[in-house]
Amino acid sequence: MNIVVCVKYVPDATGDRKFESDHTVDRDAVDGLLSELDEYAVEQALLLKEALGDDTEVTALTVGPEGAVDAVRKALQMGADKGVHVLDDAIAGSDALATSLVLAEAVRKIPHDLVMCGMASTDGGMSVVPAMLAERLGVPQLTLASKVDIAGSDVTIRRVTDDGYAVVSASLPAVVSVVEKINEPRYPTFKGIMAAKKKPVQVLTLAELSVDAGSVGLANAATWVNDFAARPPRAAGVVVKDEGDGGTKTAGFLAERKFI
Repeated sequence: MNIVVCVKYVPDATGDRKFESDHTVDRDAVDGLLSELDEYAVEQALLLKEALGDDTEVTALTVGPEGAVDAVRKALQMGADKGVHVLDDAIAGSDALATSLVLAEAVRKIPHDLVMCGMASTDGGMSVVPAMLAERLGVPQLTLASKVDIAGSDVTIRRVTDDGYAVVSASLPAVVSVVEKINEPRYPTFKGIMAAKKKPVQVLTLAELSVDAGSVGLANAATWVNDFAARPPRAAGVVVKDEGDGGTKTAGFLAERKFI
């Protein structure tokens, strides 16, 4: 069994994130790291490997600038076997549509039975790349999984819905995205950190993937940010003095803002 996990290098969500003049995220203004939501996908791939046996291999795949290799390294430290980094200046500013194209062509270069993704990235939050990736690969998509099981050549998930969950199955190969409640990602051990230094990370360019540079990048994006504004400063709260009518005042405050 060969499992490919798509991981993304994103700006730290706890940092003061800003936009550039071209409406792209200023990635130099804040430290980058492996998207938290992708850690759950890495963990699930490792759990499947442990359940399926040592002949299962997990490959961490990322698309991004030089620093994006840190996302792959984190996955390797957690226990992934090898990494692939698609690195090309022409990719900068790509939207979800172009990113799915690059990912699909990279996946085709890697032996794979299952492709795993987080439910979304913490910087974009669009939740569309897994579905786009499955469509480009021509394989089933099983999204928003809170449980994943492999039996023979089939994968079955418990898919989170608005009303509860649905059990969905498909034949491999397939693309699966997971929600954050599926597991608790492990912390890299010292042994894992040291072992990761010896694990291979293959670097691929657009030319090696046969992807036209004219189909990716900010200038060729099908979607873009029209405008942005700084988050307004936090306003002072409202203090309700209880003079026997505190409950009434609080209810009125909530009703005015349509909370009740």
